[in-house]
Amino acid sequence: MMLGKFELRLEQRTDVRRSSAIIVPAVAILGALIIAGIFLMITGHPALSVYQELATTGYGNWYGITDTLSVATPLIFTGLAAAFAFRMNLYNIGGEGQLYAGAIGASWAGLAIAPHVSGPIAVIAVLLAGMLGGAFWILIPALARALFKASEIVTTLLFNYVALFLMQYLILGSASFWRDPNSKNFPQGLEIAKSAHFPVLHFPNDMFGIDFPAGPTRVNLALVVAILAIGVVWFVIHRTGFGFDMRVVGDSEKAARYSGIPIKRTVIVVLLISGGLAGLAGAGEVGGRAYALDPSGLVLGLGYTGIVVAALARYNPFSVGLVAFLLAGLRTGAEGLQGGTGAMRVPVSIAFMLEGAILIAALGGEVFRRNRVVFRRIGEAP
Repeated sequence: MMLGKFELRLEQRTDVRRSSAIIVPAVAILGALIIAGIFLMITGHPALSVYQELATTGYGNWYGITDTLSVATPLIFTGLAAAFAFRMNLYNIGGEGQLYAGAIGASWAGLAIAPHVSGPIAVIAVLLAGMLGGAFWILIPALARALFKASEIVTTLLFNYVALFLMQYLILGSASFWRDPNSKNFPQGLEIAKSAHFPVLHFPNDMFGIDFPAGPTRVNLALVVAILAIGVVWFVIHRTGFGFDMRVVGDSEKAARYSGIPIKRTVIVVLLISGGLAGLAGAGEVGGRAYALDPSGLVLGLGYTGIVVAALARYNPFSVGLVAFLLAGLRTGAEGLQGGTGAMRVPVSIAFMLEGAILIAALGGEVFRRNRVVFRRIGEAP
């Protein structure tokens, strides 16, 4: 950019400090908290007290932690979906739609297959159908990207709306297989077979020597699957030949082509896996929370928040789990604040505002982590 006799531009850094990979996300979160705090004070809310209550509700007791883990579960799946594709410089913005497609597939399995099989097989069928639903939903964008170089950002984003309208039509606009025929005035999804309900995790009250409340929690089998998925995704990326291929293609398609790596096939497979991971989030919501195809309960922006998770985690699968837990705590805490009184009554949208501010700050920080600002006179030697 020209400023009179001077120019202002970005130059790529030749030496990127490894410590900045931790510092940049931390500064991004701090900056977002400051920005949101200013907004809270302008609107008459005590920022520090709100943040304290936010942390206490989301992380300060056993019930809050288990609720946060429950919210974090789909965010782990959608975060892994985004991170896996981003690792190859493919930008899957369609996690939301793939989650819906996964929920449609999972609920179909819970209605059509689960009544005729035993419990473990029913649960596996729901998970597989959810994963296949998400993979199927990204198939056309994957083929368009591999064969015609069509932008996966545009195609996956557009497919989000198609999936949303399809899901709403199946329950709200038709007498479909998924809709409960007894729900007339308030259409609802038909409950899946009991055998397809994911087992709820129980914690003994003396686990690890800590006095936990015994009994069921909101945490279910989907969390275990999400944790396993973290390990599998890391292993695929860092310990397999396919992972090496996708990293090479992501760094340089020209180098991958000279190396004989099948670029088109790699693009398609990576996007299919990414869609399948997002579809598992839908399966987890159907099998572990709603027990039916529930349009109102699924439209929570979980796919879009997964992009925030992946960006803050810098596409590291293990970091995805940690970031998902932190952002889930924001949502859990914000829901608690919504029931407050007076100045402590804060709308739940504060969590979404924080997520957006964190994403903007993280992306901006990443730009300056990899580039330096250069301001010099035109014609002056660097």
